[in-house]
Amino acid sequence: MKKDKVDEVCEKIQHFLERSPIDDVKKNLKTILVNNLSNLDLITREEFDIQKSVLNKTREKLIELEARIEELIKKQDSSAD
Repeated sequence: MKKDKVDEVCEKIQHFLERSPIDDVKKNLKTILVNNLSNLDLITREEFDIQKSVLNKTREKLIELEARIEELIKKQDSSAD
């Protein structure tokens, strides 16, 4: 008798879930998320990594140029004396 009750409850739950709008909600939510995310100005990980690499190279070049300028300024100062 207990098994019959458990089966009955399971059947009612399944029936409820079948009638539930949860699938529609999932579909709508997914559509809303995709639309909103596509409106954002996002980039891929690959694009980010490329830009990061470019930035690092630019930073290294800037450091080199700053050191070179300092060296030239020192040479100019020492030759002016």
